[in-house]
Amino acid sequence: MSYIKITVLFVLVHLSGCLALPLSSATEGISEQDWNQCRKYLKAFYNMTETTLRKSDNGLTRKIEEMQEFFGLQVTGTLNRETLVEMNRARCGVPDVQQYSFFPRTPRWLRNRITYRIEKYTLKLSQREVDAVISMALKVWSDVTPLTFVRLYTGEADIKISFASGSHGDFNDFDGEGGILAHAFAPGANLGGDAHFDEDERWTLSRYGINLFLVAAHEFGHALGLGHSNDRSALMFPTYSYVNTNGFRLPDDDVRGIQALYGARQDPRPTQPQPKPPQPTKTLDKCDPQLSFDAVTSLRGELWFFKNGNIWRKHSRHRHVTSVPIKYINPNIQSIDAAVEFKDKDVVVLFKGSNYWLIRGFRTLAGYPRNIRAFGFPRYVTHVDAALYVKERRRVLFFVGNEYWSYNSRRKQMDRGYPRRIEDDFPGIGNEVESAFQNYGYFYLSNGATQYEYDYRNKRTVRILRPNDWLNCT
Repeated sequence: MSYIKITVLFVLVHLSGCLALPLSSATEGISEQDWNQCRKYLKAFYNMTETTLRKSDNGLTRKIEEMQEFFGLQVTGTLNRETLVEMNRARCGVPDVQQYSFFPRTPRWLRNRITYRIEKYTLKLSQREVDAVISMALKVWSDVTPLTFVRLYTGEADIKISFASGSHGDFNDFDGEGGILAHAFAPGANLGGDAHFDEDERWTLSRYGINLFLVAAHEFGHALGLGHSNDRSALMFPTYSYVNTNGFRLPDDDVRGIQALYGARQDPRPTQPQPKPPQPTKTLDKCDPQLSFDAVTSLRGELWFFKNGNIWRKHSRHRHVTSVPIKYINPNIQSIDAAVEFKDKDVVVLFKGSNYWLIRGFRTLAGYPRNIRAFGFPRYVTHVDAALYVKERRRVLFFVGNEYWSYNSRRKQMDRGYPRRIEDDFPGIGNEVESAFQNYGYFYLSNGATQYEYDYRNKRTVRILRPNDWLNCT
């Protein structure tokens, strides 16, 4: 799937910008700073004014209830932890609305042929990559409407696209990496339709960093006249969350919104690009120096390394490595995001998107998949990047974006005070973890083709490895 902060415009922001707040019940532990943040938030996004507060003692309560209802929280009118977490997430700077929405007075382009021009590129990707991504992001909208997008290389275009840092001439400054990602203007003259992207972000074409395709597609929805949706599965939901972009399909809420403005496409051409077929597992080279793993876990004295549809198995007492397809575990699982062994229960948990399965040996237990919210994740967490079991503490650490959570496997609940920032508690490994496991008393935390052997007690990196060094590739 998210996004930006603007005064009159729409803004996309990074999900991983959430702040860590202590767990509490009701208003326990709510500070004056929290209340100030609450008032600022409601004034910015829920039209709360000083007049509203003076008219009634319940004015603040009603605005909190309005915000809680929009985000699908329990409507209490109380500033509790769950509400504060949502308020402290980086987000769009425009007021929240119901379902799909339009800018005031429902602006739209009055013609179906819309021009665009890329005026300034990012240095994080090649120009060819940016050209392709922008074209694909616009195609998301033209596939379901009569709109046609034509690229210009000179002259005045309807949608002008540029990457910039800080102040860039539209009174909506960018704030550096990790906050505001981009913003776009409603259809109209001058700045109307233009889309600006923060050059300080780590733009990528993958799930790591900020995926340019997802942000651009969201921004072009604004450039065509759409506001934000409170449907968390919608592309136009205010906050950034990565979804698989291979064969991306515009969610129904967004289709209804854009077709309300421009109508449906009438020609019979396919409405979406077809996903690429999965690569055969036999083509995977376990000793490829650029190889990264989707997940790693221990299981009954073995280490299991997951990549696409393949599992490599390495026993601690033997040097040889064997390989099996993941379909042997469950034919409905094509790949996974994370895996972790609960050693006290003799099970492995496999995570894919918002679902998880319990595996004992090579058998999937009955009653699965289930939703990851069963672990206590809030609604905005849609997947787990990595997980590891801390044997000494009987805790599972879940890594999500640039944060991590601590789960008490005995009490079956998240520990208080989480999520916390990865870079604060694991200095020296960066701010994202792609796969993780514990072995010989150390943590092994990987991001891409780099793995850190980490001394958790002393909070330091012992050495840097390649993830596939475990597979006899040194």
